[in-house]
Amino acid sequence: MDCMAPQLVFEEWRSELPNLSRLMEEGAWGEMKSTVPPITVPAWTAMMTSKDPGTLGFYGFRNRKGYGYDELYFANAAYVKEKTLWQILSRNRLSSVVLGVPQTYPPKPLNGTLVASFLTPSKEVQYTWPDEAKHELDRIAEGDYIIDVKDFRTDDKEWLLEQIYVMTRRRFKVVREWVKSKPWDFFIFVEMGVDRIHHGFWRYHDKGHRLYERGHKFEFAIRDYYKYLDGEIGSVLALIPKDTQTWVVSDHGARTMHGAICVNEFFVREGLLALKAPPAGQQKLKTSDIDWSRTQCWGEGGYYSRIFMNVKGREPQGIIEPPEYEAARENIKAKLEALGDEKGRPIGTRAFKPEEVYRKVNGVPPDLIVYFGDLAWRSAGSVGTGAIHVFENDTGPDDANHAQYGMFILKGPGVAPGRREGVEIYDVAPTVLSSLGVEVPVDMIGKVVQ
Repeated sequence: MDCMAPQLVFEEWRSELPNLSRLMEEGAWGEMKSTVPPITVPAWTAMMTSKDPGTLGFYGFRNRKGYGYDELYFANAAYVKEKTLWQILSRNRLSSVVLGVPQTYPPKPLNGTLVASFLTPSKEVQYTWPDEAKHELDRIAEGDYIIDVKDFRTDDKEWLLEQIYVMTRRRFKVVREWVKSKPWDFFIFVEMGVDRIHHGFWRYHDKGHRLYERGHKFEFAIRDYYKYLDGEIGSVLALIPKDTQTWVVSDHGARTMHGAICVNEFFVREGLLALKAPPAGQQKLKTSDIDWSRTQCWGEGGYYSRIFMNVKGREPQGIIEPPEYEAARENIKAKLEALGDEKGRPIGTRAFKPEEVYRKVNGVPPDLIVYFGDLAWRSAGSVGTGAIHVFENDTGPDDANHAQYGMFILKGPGVAPGRREGVEIYDVAPTVLSSLGVEVPVDMIGKVVQ
């Protein structure tokens, strides 16, 4: 369940979620620490490989291909070089059904059936393995099998809510049918509706959100969707043997978003980034607008920020001398972490150095990974905003940010019931392999949850 929030399942609405509550009573459960950063890409692939983003070599949806200023690539399945759970199982002659897991487009061969995720460009391409599997989807779904709700950052909330339900309902029809009809030793399904409803409706649910309105008609939209999902999950549980190891997990959690920090606007004011000319108004930062001879760093927007430094001999027009790199990075890090809210109050920003949080650092990592306000604020890459703190999202309406901790519930043979502490996203793959009698590769980061 992409983005499912542990505080909502375990605390606020537990009594209203009978199927999840029963799983909790019979199994292990608790918060599950996500990746740094806690973003769909790389988090789901980290879960399925038990490898961290540094080892995987991608740090978000878009990554630098080289050290040029415009060399970005989209991290689809072609860039996943580590073996996933279903690839390991295929080598051991075990079959899998993989439905909607992010970063599985374009599909790769496996022993089983795969339907790619919301990153699929359209249904006109091959997005299933085998290819003919796609012809089953619309028939089973009794309508258009929706890969994702397009344009979910919208002001048309009635339409958005309807589309989320239509998508989820049709996808669960496929899940139930394939649980019954497909051969499988491992079955995984990722529902994106939770993420979409959080980003679209969090302000109506969270009393701490700056835009919360008591009594709004969408006040219970998220709660009602969780209750609906609980029923869908229960309908699947009814179809599988009682001794099946069963997981309900999320790749990250959710929290209220106070606003956005215009990271490049901040760098301009701090003299760390120079533009060739003042922007006429709010606009996306273009690398062609930057005066690289006077620029030390720039940042990318998103739920977190990636900071890149302009290093001599590394970037085409770098100015930071390599011996001065670490001092310059520390200076940038200190400035970011000292930045307060719009009234100057501390917000607890954290800036991570990749080599300090990952076992390996492959690909082209950011020089810093930044959680503004510990993810209470997103990063906006725009310039010309006239302010460092803004309260309108530069990519469309969005109410929630991601949280570092997602959730897990695990029921199955050998799993002692009760709350667990210290479970991480990397623990899922080795636990699944162990349950199926497959040797856990020694280079997996995670541990077996018992």
